[in-house]
Amino acid sequence: MDPDAVAKAFVEHYYSTFDANRAGLANLYQDNSMLTFEGQKIQGAQNIVAKLNSLPFQQCKHSITTVDCQPSGAGGMLVFVSGNLQLAGEQHALKFSQMFHLMPTPQGSFFVMNDIFRLNYA
Repeated sequence: MDPDAVAKAFVEHYYSTFDANRAGLANLYQDNSMLTFEGQKIQGAQNIVAKLNSLPFQQCKHSITTVDCQPSGAGGMLVFVSGNLQLAGEQHALKFSQMFHLMPTPQGSFFVMNDIFRLNYA
């Protein structure tokens, strides 16, 4: 398993799903998963997806600038992403950073154990 290839595939899947159908992200999280979104901590797949669905915009497009990854203990991976978030109707894109801690599942894939998102204000 090439960690860089796994990270790249995960990032492509995550953001294309987020942009098209946020509810579709539910299967990437589990009950013990945690999201910190702009400092607010949310635990559990249902609560995380509810938070993402409650964001005050319907359409957006992520464009990824960088993806860095490192192996972590127990077969997991840290994935750090930076990029731009273009909201529908807005002239300027927002810069963001997001960190995922992916952990392996018994089925051989990964789930998001930890997810930290921040907008980067200039």
